[in-house]
Amino acid sequence: MPEINYEASLMTEILNFLNKGGPALWVIFLLSIILLANIFYKLSHLMKLGVWNSKRTRLILDAWKLNNIEYLRKVFLDARGIREALAKKTILSIIDEALPEDSAREECEGEAKDSLYQASKGLRTIELISHIAPLLGLLGTVLGMIEAFQRLQESGNQADPSILAGGIWEALLTTAAGMAVAIVATVSLSFFDNIIDRLRNDLEDLATQIFTRKPGGFGV
Repeated sequence: MPEINYEASLMTEILNFLNKGGPALWVIFLLSIILLANIFYKLSHLMKLGVWNSKRTRLILDAWKLNNIEYLRKVFLDARGIREALAKKTILSIIDEALPEDSAREECEGEAKDSLYQASKGLRTIELISHIAPLLGLLGTVLGMIEAFQRLQESGNQADPSILAGGIWEALLTTAAGMAVAIVATVSLSFFDNIIDRLRNDLEDLATQIFTRKPGGFGV
């Protein structure tokens, strides 16, 4: 029972806080939920793509240099991760003697672009939230200030400065909330952008090594 009462009390405080900020704060709260959902989605999605796992890629490059095609074909049957998918596509394109090297490079480039697109999914939503949240906060503050001054005017000669002060601090809640959400969105976006940039460099380096370390028998 105490736990239920505590949860009910906490929920009441949250609702009171959101109601004080008005509609703008409710929208910012909704954006924060969407933001957190996107962050967790990106982390799980990148892990599924094997962005942080490059160990088997080095083994593939070593086998490719030694012309161990049988080993490569076995590895490619269980290819996991974005780097292995690119290595598989590129090496199999080169092994196919009917495919010119220019065409093999085009196949590799297409696979790399598709991989980067898959890894970048969801980032634009985070970027949009980082721009919208502070603007919504400012809008909520402006609307709150207008309401506070209207109350002050309606009180006439018996105006109480505390009415204005109370209205102002409630209005500023939306600015603080909007900035907090924007900060989290900006930091997470920078984190994911750095990961994508490193992945792009890794894929370019991987493709270069595959084409420059071709074993004998796979010339131009």
